Amino acid sequence: MSKPRVPWKAVIGGSVGNLVEWYDWFVYSSFAIYFAASFFPKGNDTAQLLNTAGIFAVGFFMRPVGGWLLGRYADRKGRKAALTLTVTLMSASALLIAIAPTYEAVGYFGAVVLLVARLLQGLSVGGEYAASATYLTEATPQGKRGFASSFQYVSMTAGQLVGLGLQIILQNSMSEEALKSFGWRIPFIIGALAAAVVFWLRRNLLETEAYDEEERDGDTDAGKRGSIAQLLTHKKEALLVIALTMGGTVAYYTYTTYLTKYLANTAGLPKETATLVSFTALFIFMLLQPLAGGLSDRIGRRPLLITFGIGSMLGTVPLMTALSSVSGFAGALILSLIGLIIITGYTSINAVVKAELFPTHVRALGVALPYAIANALFGGTAEYVALWFKDSGIESGFYWYVSGCAAVSLVVYLTMRETRDAALTRSEREAAEAVPARL
Repeated sequence: MSKPRVPWKAVIGGSVGNLVEWYDWFVYSSFAIYFAASFFPKGNDTAQLLNTAGIFAVGFFMRPVGGWLLGRYADRKGRKAALTLTVTLMSASALLIAIAPTYEAVGYFGAVVLLVARLLQGLSVGGEYAASATYLTEATPQGKRGFASSFQYVSMTAGQLVGLGLQIILQNSMSEEALKSFGWRIPFIIGALAAAVVFWLRRNLLETEAYDEEERDGDTDAGKRGSIAQLLTHKKEALLVIALTMGGTVAYYTYTTYLTKYLANTAGLPKETATLVSFTALFIFMLLQPLAGGLSDRIGRRPLLITFGIGSMLGTVPLMTALSSVSGFAGALILSLIGLIIITGYTSINAVVKAELFPTHVRALGVALPYAIANALFGGTAEYVALWFKDSGIESGFYWYVSGCAAVSLVVYLTMRETRDAALTRSEREAAEAVPARL
């Protein structure tokens, strides 16, 4: 029997939207220092940044809403339709920010446009994760799903790297005055154009066999597919998604988005060095994802999750303590990589594990809503919790917080069922049923 092949067109089309999502997410937060003054009255720079940050936070609150609406849409209308819709929202949100009028021109209306754009972006991000996780899992044959789904975090990390690289280029090629005047719009124009390209790619994708079977056979009433009522019949799996996400999302945000600030503010490294450490570490982290995903296809998902849980629970406090007193690029990079290698056990396979827990008729919603809730509660707040501990003079408390979240997830990893051999299509179910007869 020939080995299953990786459907690369599906992998690229299903995952590349995450690149645009995370690029947009990154450039909003990193370029806020340049465009904050464009949307709010002059006089108080801190107030301008706080208002901009408040609009940024709205995106996190919209993610569970997006997870619910777009997860439901993916289960009712199809994975391809949901992927196309999420990327349309991406393009619209980036374009709105790029063309938003300034306070001097229209008063607070520009800030309203910015708010609407962030609402759309939050909806899009909330649905993109589940739509792509479900599509990548269903479009890939057994034996390759861990490898294929790992490209979700490859593309997410690539989005951050592209955004960071563009920021470095613009900062070195434009004056600060030019960036504040019009240069900040460039990243959002690029984001809108990139989303349009992804839209074209996704329009040419094929629907997954698992969804086509569900649609054709009608095992579940079309009106009930993707409903909260159907999700509640899988309460155990939904709670499982929240619990297994808890430790992973806190660790991920700690070692990615918060790392640069931590190295600069706590360790005292120059911002340029901290940025270079983060860029290099994230690039290597990105390359590790397919290796770990492929390994899970051989040994199972649980061993990787358990390794992450133990490593994060026991390793966070000593790693973060060591990072707080690091003095140079090499030491910071090595310690950062250790942390990122540990969380690779979660990031490389978390999407496929969640998708493999649910039946087809509620799979997208089952992944989307519990994940979005966990991410909003724990991942989205990680940086704020870290800064709160620092401001309170007990920064080490955050290290123990991350370890505690990992400990909760570890209990789940140790007690959950293995999902690697989940049969998602009729042919896979028939093959699984035939195994005992052959033995």
